[in-house]
Amino acid sequence: MELAHSLLLNEEALAQITEAKRPVFIFEWLRFLDKVLVAANKVDVKEKQKKLVEQLTGLISSAPGPPTRKLLAKNLATLYSIGDTFTVFQTLDKCNDIIKSKDDTPTYLPTKLAAVACVGSFYEKMGRMLGSSFPDTITNMLKALKTAESQGRSEILLSLQKVLNGLGGAAASCHRDIYKNARSLLTDRSMAVRCAVAKCLLELQNEAVFMWTTELENVATLCFKALEGSNYGVRVAVSKLLGTVMATALMPKQAAVMRQNVKRATLDEVLELMATGFLRGGSGFLKSGGEMLKGGGSVSREVRVGVTQAYVVFVTTLGGQWLERTFATFLSHVLDLVSHPRATQTHVEAVYSRRCVSFMLRSTLGGLLGEKAQIAAGKDICQAISKQMRAVEAVVNDTSGENKAGAADVSASQHVMVCALKELGSLVQSLSATSSPLIQEPSIGLLETVSSVLLHPSMAARLAAAWCLRCVAVALPYQLTPLLERCAERINNLKSSPEAVSGYSFAMAALLGGVHQCPLGIPHSKGKLVVSIAEDLLRTAAQNSRLSLQRTQAGWLLLGALMSLGPSLVRYHLPKMLLLWRNVFPRSQKEMEAEKARGDSFTWQVTLEGRAGALCAMRSFVAHCPELLTEDVIRRLMTPIECAMTMMSHVPSVIKVHGTHLKASAAMVRLRLYDILALLPPKTYEGSFNALLRELVAEFTLTDNSANTTTSLLRSLCHYDDSVLMGSWLQETDHKSIEDQLQPNSASGSGALEHDPSSIYLRVPMGEAMPGPLPLGVSVIDASVALFGVVFPHVSFKHRLQMLDHFAECIKQAKGVRQQAVQLNIFTAVLSALKGLAENKSTLGPEEVRKSALALVMGALDNPNPILRCAAGEALGRMAQVVAEATFIARMAQYSFDKLRSARDVVSRTGHSLALGCLHRYVGGIGSGQHLKTSVSILLALAQDGTSHEVQTWALHSLALIVDSSGPMYRGYVEPTLSLVLTLLLTVPPSHTEVHQCLGRCLGALITTVGPELQGNGATISTIRSSCLVGCAIMQGHSDSLVQAAAISCLQQLHMFAPRHVNLSSLVPCLCVHLCSSHLLLRRAAVACLRQLAQREAAEVCEYAMSLARNKDSKDSTTVNLNITETGLEGVLFGMLDRETDRKLCHDIHDTLGHMLSSLAVDKLSHWLKLCKDVLAATTETGGGVVAPVDLGKEEDDSEKQDEIDDDIMFTALGEDNNAKPSVAPRWVTRVFAADCLCRIILLCENADKTHFDLAGARSAKAKNPKGDLLVLHLSDLIRMAFMAATDNSNQLRMAGLQALEDIIKKFASVPEPEFPGHVILEQYQANVGAALRPAFSPDTPSDITAKACQVCSTWIGSGVVSDLNDLRRVHNLLVSSLDKVQAGKGSSSQLYSESATTMEKLAVLKAWAEVYVVAMKIKKEAESRPVKEVKAGGGEEEEEEEEEVGADILPPDSLIMLVQPELPSLSRLWLAVLRDYALLTLPAEFSSQLPPDGGAFYTPETIDTARLHYRGSWAPVLHAVALWLSSTSFGAGEGEEEAPAVPPQASGAPVYPQGNSGPTQSLEDLIKDRMHLMLGVSIEFLCFPRPEEPIEHVMSCLQALCTLLDSPCARTHISEDQLLGVELLNVLHRLLLTRDPPGVQLQVTAVVQETIRAAQDHLTEQRDTQGGWREKDGLSLQGEGGETGELLPGKSLVFAAMELLVFILVRHLPQLNTSHLPLRPQPRLPEESTRLVAHTVSILAELPSLCSPAGSMTILPTVLFLITGVLKETAVKTPDNSIPLPVSAALQGIKTIITSPLGRAEKIPAQWTGLIRSSLASVLEYSQPGNIHTVSMLTAMTLFLLSASSEVIGVTVLQQGCMERYRNALISPDPWVQARCYQLLLSVFQHPSRALSTPYIHALAPLMVEKLKGVERSRPGTVTELQAVQEGIRVLENLVGMAEEQNRVQLLALLVPTLVSYLLDDKAFSSAPPASKGLHEFALQNLMRIGPLYPAAFKTVIGAAPELKTRLESAVRANQASSKAKAAALLAQPTVQAAPTIKLKTSFF
Repeated sequence: MELAHSLLLNEEALAQITEAKRPVFIFEWLRFLDKVLVAANKVDVKEKQKKLVEQLTGLISSAPGPPTRKLLAKNLATLYSIGDTFTVFQTLDKCNDIIKSKDDTPTYLPTKLAAVACVGSFYEKMGRMLGSSFPDTITNMLKALKTAESQGRSEILLSLQKVLNGLGGAAASCHRDIYKNARSLLTDRSMAVRCAVAKCLLELQNEAVFMWTTELENVATLCFKALEGSNYGVRVAVSKLLGTVMATALMPKQAAVMRQNVKRATLDEVLELMATGFLRGGSGFLKSGGEMLKGGGSVSREVRVGVTQAYVVFVTTLGGQWLERTFATFLSHVLDLVSHPRATQTHVEAVYSRRCVSFMLRSTLGGLLGEKAQIAAGKDICQAISKQMRAVEAVVNDTSGENKAGAADVSASQHVMVCALKELGSLVQSLSATSSPLIQEPSIGLLETVSSVLLHPSMAARLAAAWCLRCVAVALPYQLTPLLERCAERINNLKSSPEAVSGYSFAMAALLGGVHQCPLGIPHSKGKLVVSIAEDLLRTAAQNSRLSLQRTQAGWLLLGALMSLGPSLVRYHLPKMLLLWRNVFPRSQKEMEAEKARGDSFTWQVTLEGRAGALCAMRSFVAHCPELLTEDVIRRLMTPIECAMTMMSHVPSVIKVHGTHLKASAAMVRLRLYDILALLPPKTYEGSFNALLRELVAEFTLTDNSANTTTSLLRSLCHYDDSVLMGSWLQETDHKSIEDQLQPNSASGSGALEHDPSSIYLRVPMGEAMPGPLPLGVSVIDASVALFGVVFPHVSFKHRLQMLDHFAECIKQAKGVRQQAVQLNIFTAVLSALKGLAENKSTLGPEEVRKSALALVMGALDNPNPILRCAAGEALGRMAQVVAEATFIARMAQYSFDKLRSARDVVSRTGHSLALGCLHRYVGGIGSGQHLKTSVSILLALAQDGTSHEVQTWALHSLALIVDSSGPMYRGYVEPTLSLVLTLLLTVPPSHTEVHQCLGRCLGALITTVGPELQGNGATISTIRSSCLVGCAIMQGHSDSLVQAAAISCLQQLHMFAPRHVNLSSLVPCLCVHLCSSHLLLRRAAVACLRQLAQREAAEVCEYAMSLARNKDSKDSTTVNLNITETGLEGVLFGMLDRETDRKLCHDIHDTLGHMLSSLAVDKLSHWLKLCKDVLAATTETGGGVVAPVDLGKEEDDSEKQDEIDDDIMFTALGEDNNAKPSVAPRWVTRVFAADCLCRIILLCENADKTHFDLAGARSAKAKNPKGDLLVLHLSDLIRMAFMAATDNSNQLRMAGLQALEDIIKKFASVPEPEFPGHVILEQYQANVGAALRPAFSPDTPSDITAKACQVCSTWIGSGVVSDLNDLRRVHNLLVSSLDKVQAGKGSSSQLYSESATTMEKLAVLKAWAEVYVVAMKIKKEAESRPVKEVKAGGGEEEEEEEEEVGADILPPDSLIMLVQPELPSLSRLWLAVLRDYALLTLPAEFSSQLPPDGGAFYTPETIDTARLHYRGSWAPVLHAVALWLSSTSFGAGEGEEEAPAVPPQASGAPVYPQGNSGPTQSLEDLIKDRMHLMLGVSIEFLCFPRPEEPIEHVMSCLQALCTLLDSPCARTHISEDQLLGVELLNVLHRLLLTRDPPGVQLQVTAVVQETIRAAQDHLTEQRDTQGGWREKDGLSLQGEGGETGELLPGKSLVFAAMELLVFILVRHLPQLNTSHLPLRPQPRLPEESTRLVAHTVSILAELPSLCSPAGSMTILPTVLFLITGVLKETAVKTPDNSIPLPVSAALQGIKTIITSPLGRAEKIPAQWTGLIRSSLASVLEYSQPGNIHTVSMLTAMTLFLLSASSEVIGVTVLQQGCMERYRNALISPDPWVQARCYQLLLSVFQHPSRALSTPYIHALAPLMVEKLKGVERSRPGTVTELQAVQEGIRVLENLVGMAEEQNRVQLLALLVPTLVSYLLDDKAFSSAPPASKGLHEFALQNLMRIGPLYPAAFKTVIGAAPELKTRLESAVRANQASSKAKAAALLAQPTVQAAPTIKLKTSFF
């Protein structure tokens, strides 16, 4: 393939490869040429042009295939337009000669076609340059057209289209000829030719004025004829032609009008013409005279569907603004269509016409108009409805009977009503809450108008009105309850009118059915209302025979609808329902016989309808309330069901007696029975299988049914992928809803509500706008087939055999059309049964059953009907799957192999090839592996059968199935299959689209099979890969959209496996073009592919899409309709969201945008924010404001064209402008998505970089890099967007806006404003925030929005953004007003929504208050602790300022609390009530009997399940708030007495407090106890098992609440009195630590543990005090845990529980402590949070022994000491700044606490105690080996032991020596800081009061110290630290001097004084000495001058003994005096003070 990539064709390489591969080589070269010619240098091209032209023209005559000729033609044309044009006429003549050639052989055909293609390309590219030659060319082509076969005709017509395109107006002289020749071909028998003609004429009408003036009627007639017998492709092409011509006739292009004075058609004329097609089809106008009156003959359905599409094209071409202006006319016209008697000759035809009209309205109104314009259109529809209704009422009320014609009008009006109401409903539903102006405007009176139709005489109209009301209620849920009430009231008032009973019951049923789409629901009482009305109707049905039928039907309909409300409501009415059901059916056989004897035909009709209704209600119950289906309920349901089954057998005799009009009612009963049985487990009705199966089989084999009705289920039971084989079965398209009418099965696509009124309350099937049940005849058969599939797996083998044999017999008996119908039904049933078997994992049965089944299936594989063959293949595969035996599978495969080898007819070859595919599909690769080779070879051979395209299609389809299912086993056959696929792609004519689609499927399957190997670089893999790419390229160039879609999905697969080899620069633009395609599947494929690309390479994708937008103005602008503007691909996708309705497509668009957002939003922030802002800011201007920019493509088409500016260019702008479809302003769904995107952008920025939330940082970053973009700079935009969204009409958008606002507040609350220190940037937006929140609190706002707004309020108030109370009041008042609402209690104002919505709102309000209170208390606490700091700060300017910043000026100390305080009394009560409710709701199910019967304070028993969810979201902050309140008011001591009863009264008046007699009688202790139990209960229940989805904030709130609670004395006594409570709490906390890691949680847990331990300590102290203090003897040992034995019981002991938890924390953070493990590698330093945690834990550990008795404490002390010393060892690590780590100081503190505890003095345990203390000291000594250890900490620990424990304990020689050793090491340490600390510690040891302890140390260490200090003279200190060390040393010596006895003092002074004197410097040295050295001199001098006066005698002695000392001292004193007499005098004046001067000096010297 690489060799093909050269400018000239590499002929040597071509000659060397095999014949088969040459076409591929040539195609690859042409592809390369296509890319390279445009980019190449013109000079190079011109050099080689001659040779190139030769090679290319040579290829024309080499019989190229379709894709090759297309590329060849394109390249030749490009070559001439780039290079010289000398020889172009020669080439053109050559082509013309080939076309003229008389050679008609099939071998010459490709050459002719290639020549035709070249001519087309030349003209398209060069147009008027070839001007003079065109008449000959055209004549030549038209001549050829007459004789050509179908392929030639298509190709010539497409070339003519190109010629016309290239020449434009210049070809005017030939227009008539072309028109004449082409028009006759519009009815060609080849569909491809029809399509080509339509395209050619479409091009022609651009310039040929006559087509839309004089010839307009003829063109229309031609189009109608062309539509007869058409396929989908033709309908699309012809409708486009018809619609465009009509639009042009109405609004001609300016240029053409200028040229010729034309008469424009009026709108009425045009519409009249279109209507002719809709009503009369293709028959001409002349012979309509007589026939019209007789009303004979109906329009063919294809014509009607095609004309319908043409209407849509017509309106779309004219554009949205035109539609807006003329909507009323258009509406009345289309509604007239459906009221015309010709459109409604039979019921099914009427339904079809209605569907067509609905499609027209939906496609135009729904897509082209913006929201404002849609509302205006809604008004027009309302007016049309009321006008019709007035006419109907006039007829109905006209009793005189004069108006005979009126009755016909009434029946016609029903269809008008249905269309208008359906469209109105769809309109309102799509507008959702934005439709409120339409509903509310009184001048329209929409609701009154629609309700008036509920009294229409026709049932269809009444149902449509009911449906419309349901749409209104779903769009505006606040209308739901009032509408229900209104209908209920009307039903009661108009009981005597049959229409009213029927109409209003429909409406109520529809509204109840809509409830599940309204999350807020309806009040529970409405259910009771419905039940009472329904009961009343059923009860009174018998009273008045005129109304019996309607009342019966209405009653059951309402009960069925009630069931759709779900179990929580139905549960209450179930017993009554079961009773009603039982009473409808006769109790016994006898009653049944009696009944048969009694009734007349009317009573039987009522009875049957009643029973059908009852069964329908049962079905609804089983479908909607599966939770209530207990064994018992099923048993009680079976009674009436069994009666119904028995009754079925009696009905035929009843019908015989009373007439056939009962047949419909009887069928309805059967339908309902089958439906409910299909939902129940088959085991429950095993006994009735025989009778039931007889009925079912009779039903679908049409035994008693003379009509040939077929089921509609076959399509869904066959595999979706097989639709390509069934020709007529359409894939999903935008026209699905009307194309369904053309399907071959009975009544296909004729769904309508009146066929089954119960569907009005059922869920709408996916993808449907409105439920459309099929006619009863079809529905019954469908139901019987479905039930057959459910029952079959449970039937005995004997019966299965009988049935299968019976089926064969039935098929034999029937003849002709009937046989086809019976066979279809039977096959559907068999498929249904086999599917049931597979789902139940059961087998088919023994040999004879299989044989019978196989015979049935094999017989159908040769059936001429493709649908049956498909079903048979599917059934065969399913059988193989169910039987699952290799021999059976082999037999079936072999049979098909033999058939395929011998058979020559198309039918059996197609059927058996599919059979092979299905076998593989259902058995999988491994099960059918041994047949793989044979299957593949046979199918590859069949696929090459060029004579029959049908065989090729089926064979290729089966091949694709085999490749798919074989997986890697197919790897060996990939190359031959791939080469076949390529060959076929290059040779099969494009008109055989099915073959190409199957080739696409094969290629996709092959790519998947090779899979990741495709990345390899081996020769074979490269070949495979390039073959795949060539295949994709060929399919991308195909004209059929399904083939293009297949190409895209193949490329998508390739990109998944080998991303480097898929060229995005060409793929992405191609995808972007497809986004505007008119074919749904192509758009889907393009978006799905983009979604995958955006996941990996979003940036490249957007870049390539933008390049497409840039190239749009270049010359080669073929993509005219591309609308990528500067917003790029993202903008296009956002725009698509407004137009697309397909769920899958929208979902993929969302995903694609999501991926783009994730990878690009942070870098291109302003671009994405602008996108979101533009979408959100779209005001719904009329028609949508933005007009798409006019395409400039056509103007700069070619430089040559520019010279001769022609009049049509002058006017393009004008004409286009009229036509440019203004894009509609974004709809609400898109705006909601944009708001969600906004939240995602904020989150992405947060994860990306913190600078996004730091204004100062952002500004400096922006200054450095102006291109950079940071979120904080866009804050005003963010707020504005959130504000726009939060104040919109649409509720969903309001929710999204409030969510965005909350995110913004949370993320930006703490961002400071650099220009105003002490303020934050959000402050300036407080007005916006207030304004955004206010509307959410208006009384008519739905609860969910108010709840969300409360959340935002509390976030805003708590964020601390606003400092001024007056500013806060705005938002605060909103919360206050909501609080009043909450206090109104339960039975307050009229309810619109369900009780759980009220619960949600009230809880949200209380939660918001709780959050505010928590923040307020926090601020208050901080404020209370702040003034203290200020006093400390005292002096110093800097501190002052810092205080300011923290916020000394922000709020008075009790700021926010002032706002909450007034509400606290009521709030605290409500909060406690919430907690009580929550506690009750969290009880496990077995305690449900303890729940209060009438609900809690805020929930009702009926809504308990939904209420739980709301409580779950809001209890945590409430708990925290209650804890704060209880601890601040010492458990509400004040309010215990007076306020308890004043709680919100409930509906019943009972107070909220559930505990017995509330209020005064309850003592304060009990109140405290109750509250304590409540708080602890709720907390412990939650902490025991927090669900993983619970947010961590709840856990924190709960722990903080516990902490706060245990702060208060009442709570402490409560928890310490009941020790088990404390133990349980600690155990639960331990468990929590095991599941939740965040350090914050762990810290909070330790805080709770500490509080618990403190509480226990306080309690113990109290007890000891009451027992007479700390008694040395008797009482002591029993106090505390452990008693006399010292045993601590797990589970009972608080200390044990605490130890467990604390050890867990320590070991988790310091795993080294766990000695059982191997020594781990050295751990890194602990993070800051962990150090705090460890320190906290250690300090609690040290407290524990004080809770124990002496014996108990001896039990835990070893562990405690081990852990503390361990922590000391692990955390005492050197730090650079010599600071002491937190855990170390905690450990030291702990050691001190333990050693100094009174336990050491207890007499029973001295030995143990001593041992423990000693071993601890020994551990410390061992740990303090020199190394990386923090020596000072260890020394400190050692010193603590020495100071705190008695010398008996520690005076052991070993320990003493160890300690001395450590001190020695420290004294000689190189680190002066260690020396200084060591001296300090030694000083404290030396000064110890017990001489026994200190003396040995003095003796051992003093000499070393003196030596060290002596040595200082030689090396004077160089740094401050060293100086400090010397000073500390001297201080120790001084103290020793002071401690010595008088007689020894001289010797000591003799050591000290010379040392000090040696530190003095002489004058010279002093002046040049460094500061530290000077400091030493000064220090020594000071000390000498102080010591002298202290010990005068001894001093004199020492000085006298050494004269040189004296001289040095004197000179120093003199120098000092000279320098500052004043200072010296001051110093000598206070010689006795010891410490102060040294400090003074120190400070003054530095």
